[in-house]
Amino acid sequence: MSPQGINLKVPFHRACIGDEEIQAVAEVLRGGWMTMGPKTVQFENEFARYTGARHAIAVSSCTAALHLAYECIGLKPGDEVLIPATTFTATAETVTYFGARPVLVDIDPLTMNLDVADARRRVTSRTRAIVPVHLAGQPCDMQQIHELADACNLRVIEDAAHALPARYGDKAIGSISDLTAFSFYATKTLTTGEGGMVTTDNDQYAERIRMMRLHGISRDAWKRYSSEGNWYYQVHEAGYKYNLTDLQAAIGLVQLAKCDAMRARRESVADRYNRAFRDDPGLQIPTVLLDRTSAWHLYILRVNEERLGFGRNEFMKELQARGVNASVHFIPLHLHPYYQRVFGYRRGDFPVAEAQYERCLSLPLYATMGEDEMDCVIRAVQEICQLAPAQR
Repeated sequence: MSPQGINLKVPFHRACIGDEEIQAVAEVLRGGWMTMGPKTVQFENEFARYTGARHAIAVSSCTAALHLAYECIGLKPGDEVLIPATTFTATAETVTYFGARPVLVDIDPLTMNLDVADARRRVTSRTRAIVPVHLAGQPCDMQQIHELADACNLRVIEDAAHALPARYGDKAIGSISDLTAFSFYATKTLTTGEGGMVTTDNDQYAERIRMMRLHGISRDAWKRYSSEGNWYYQVHEAGYKYNLTDLQAAIGLVQLAKCDAMRARRESVADRYNRAFRDDPGLQIPTVLLDRTSAWHLYILRVNEERLGFGRNEFMKELQARGVNASVHFIPLHLHPYYQRVFGYRRGDFPVAEAQYERCLSLPLYATMGEDEMDCVIRAVQEICQLAPAQR
C-alpha cells in the first residue's frame, strides 16, 4: 500500500484553548492565590448548576474522583464492583486500593458500553456497586442499570470521563446516579490540563469527599491562609491530596462557558465522518441511540477485516503513513498482565469486548478541527478502504 500525496499532518487531539483561558489564568496569577480557593469554589458551583447536580466537588483527576467515590460508599476488602471490560485501567485500579475486586463485565456489541444482562449474571452477595462507563461519550442504558442496582441494593457510580456534556433522555450526565466522576484531562471536551469533578445529590457523600480530598481536614481548610480563615484546623481522617487549584479552575470556568459549543462542533465533525463512511461495507460507524445525546469525546470506527482483506492494525499504519494520527480505546482490562496475574482473567473471558477491540480505532476528533483536517482524515480512510488485498 502507498499513500496518495501527504499534504497535512492531523493530530489525534488539539485542545480548544484561547485568549480567554490565558487571561483567566493571568488574573489568578496577579491575584496571588493559586492553589484551591475561591475560583475553585466558583467552578464547583457553576458545574453543579450546569449538570443539575446538588453538589460538585473539584479534584485533581478523574482517577481521584473514582477513588473518593468508592471511599465514601465504604468500599472494603472482599467487596466486588461491576466494571465493563472495555475501559481505562483507572476505573478498576481504584477499586483495588481498598482490597476489593473489580468484577469485569462484557460489553454490548452495538454501543460498546456495559452489557447489563451480563452484569446481572455476575452479581453476588459481595457486590457493592456497578460502574457504567460512558464510552466515547454515549451514555449507558441508565434505566436498566438503575433497575439492576435497585433490585440488588447496589450503588451506581458513573465513570463519565468521556461524557461531558452528555444526556440520557432529558437528564444530564452528572445528575442521575449516586455519584458521577468526570475528567478534565488534556484531551477532554472541557480541559484544565489535569483535573476532575465528582457530582452527587447526597449531602453526606459530598461532605465526606470534600474532607477526604484534602488530607481529611475540615471542609474549608483552604481558607486557613486567607483573610477569612483561621490557623486552627483538625484532621478527622487520613485523607488524600486530591484538590484542584484556582489556576486550573480559572481555565475550567472559561471552558464550561463554551462547553455546549465545543460539543456541537465535535458532533458536526462526527456527522461529516458518518456521511463519508456509512455506505462503506468495510466500515462500521458509531451508533448513537435515540434516547441519549453523546458528548462525542471519541469517534470510534470499526473495520471489517473480512471485507477489507486487512485488519485494524494495518489500517492504523496506513493512516499514520497518510499523516493521520489515530488511537485505540481500549485494550480490554482482562488482556493486561496485571489483571491476569492478580485476578485470574484470561483471553476468551469476554468475547464481545475482545472482538470489538480487534476491530476498533479512534479517529481524530476535536472542536478546533479545520475543514482541511477533516478532509484529510476522510480522504485517508477512503483511500485505505479502496485498496484491494492484491495491491498490498
